[in-house]
Order: sequence, then C-alpha cells, then structure tokens
Amino acid sequence: MSSIKRLMPRLQATLFRLQFEEQMNNIKPDVVSVTAACEELSKSQSFTKLLEIILLVGNYMNAGSRNGKAFGFSISYLCKLRDTKTADLKQTLLHFLADVCQEQYPEIMGFADELVHVEKASRVSAETLQKNLEQMGRQIKTLEKDLETFPPPQNDKDLFVEKMHEKLDLLHKNMEKQYTDLGQYFVFDPRKISVEEFFGDLNTFKNMFQQAVKENQKRKEAEEKIKRAKLAREKAEKEKEEKLKKNQHLDINTDGDETGIMDGLLEALQSGAAFKRKRGPRQAANHRRAGHAVTSILAKELMQEDTPPSSQLPAKKKKLEEKEEPKLEGAEELLGATLSRSN
Repeated sequence: MSSIKRLMPRLQATLFRLQFEEQMNNIKPDVVSVTAACEELSKSQSFTKLLEIILLVGNYMNAGSRNGKAFGFSISYLCKLRDTKTADLKQTLLHFLADVCQEQYPEIMGFADELVHVEKASRVSAETLQKNLEQMGRQIKTLEKDLETFPPPQNDKDLFVEKMHEKLDLLHKNMEKQYTDLGQYFVFDPRKISVEEFFGDLNTFKNMFQQAVKENQKRKEAEEKIKRAKLAREKAEKEKEEKLKKNQHLDINTDGDETGIMDGLLEALQSGAAFKRKRGPRQAANHRRAGHAVTSILAKELMQEDTPPSSQLPAKKKKLEEKEEPKLEGAEELLGATLSRSN
C-alpha cells in the first residue's frame, strides 16, 4: 500500500464513491419532487383560474378601501381564506369559493390532481437539502481538483481518473432554476421564501379546499334531509285537514237530508197527497174493469120499470164505501213508513 502514490486522497475519493449512491438516494427524491412541483404549478390552468377567482372576490370585498383593485396577492394569503366567516359563523370564505367553483366552474375542481408533487415538495427541508448539497459540492470540487492534478496511471487497470459526479450537480442546478422561475411567475423572492415554506402553504391550501368541498356536501345533504322532512310533515297535515273537512261536509249533508224528509212529510200531510196511493199497472186495470161492471149494473137498474127497493141501495152504497176504505188504510201505511224512515 505504501507504494501507491497519493494513497490518502485515493482512499477519500473511494469512500466518497462508495457513499455517493446513498447520498444520491437521500437528495435526489427531494430535488425531483421540488422540480416536478414547480413544473406542475407553472402548467396548471385550473389553479391559475382559481387564483383569478380569489383575486376577483378579494377585490369585490375590499372595494372602496386601500386594498381594493389589487393586481395580485401573496400565496400565503390562501391559508387565511378560512379566517373570514359569515355572519352566522357557519361558513367561511373558503366554503363560498368551493361552492362557486363547484357550481359555475367545475373544471377548477380538479386542480388538486394536477399538483401531485406539491405534498412531497412541502416536506423538503430546504436547509437540510442545502447542507447536503454543499457538502457534496465540496467533495466533488476536491475530487475534481485531485483528478486535474493526479499523475498519470501507473498501469492500464488504474481507472481512477474517470468522471463519476456530474449527474447530481446538473439535477440540482435545474431545480434551482425551476424554483427561481416559479418565483418570477408568482412574484415572490425565492431567497426570502424557502422551498419548504412555499410548498407547505400550497399543500395546506389544497387540503383545506378539499375539506371545504366535503363539508359543503355534508351541509347540503343535511339541508335536503330537513327539507324532505318538512315537506312530508306539511303533506301529512294537509291530508289531515282535507279528511277533517270531508267528514264535516258529510255530517252537514246528513243533517240536511233529515230536514228535507221532515219538510216533505209536513208538505204531504198539508196537501193531502200522503193519503193517495199510487196504482200500479195491474191495479189500474182491475179498477177500470170494476168501474165498467158497476156502470153496467146501474144502467140495467135504471132501465127497469119497477123502482128497486130502498133496501138495496144502501147495500150497494155500503159495498162501494167498503171498496174505498182500503185507500185510507194504504195512506196510513205510507204515513207510518215515512215516519219510521225519518226517525
């Protein structure tokens, strides 16, 4: 080992090479998440439309004040939308915005699906990432210097001079450029607002918005349930009232029928119609035949020369009177039936 030139730098470079994969696995996912989140925010049309609506609502609410007619707002303001509440303290401005977007701008509701890497980016510690990258940077610079000043290999199997670190450095530079461009797009200073803070606010707002949508849905379901119960109660009360009115109407008609029966009975008694029985077709025919027979007998008696004894006439009169008596009996039966029906 003592025959190997510059053994200590070689050992340090070899250790760095062995740990390089582990350090890459610790740093690369964070770099990729931040880079992807920056690209998603820049390309998301639905999130841009949502910011326009929030700016419009804010200018409307602040009309006439010094905050009116604003051209923009800080991203951190998104998390404060829940602080503005209605007069009854049941809903917030965030609930209102969720309702407006769901009813009038349904295409905005999918903005959370376009910001897939925001949650991962919000967990990236910019300070830790920077320290790890600076440490790797120092190691890489040392390695580059060693490679530049390293003597030529002693044999063909010495491959130490080959490069092995450019990829991570390029990824990090690309991430920094993306975040700087994002700061220009949303008008904030990337040096004052860290990656963790910026994407943390965005992730919090995304979760709050989705929660507000769920709460609105539950509130609407509860209101619909109360509305259905109210309609069912009103319908039951209406049916009950109609049934009660129908029963009262039937009672009034029954009383009127009894009064009509009594009035008709009194009128029949006064006019004498109650004592006249209606004859059926057979009774009327029998009565006519009986009348013709009586007429024939009287004609024969009148044509006789001798005057009939006076004792016969009363007998005939008696028979005629007996034939007329059933009429009165029939009237009495009709009167009795009518009185019974009235009772």
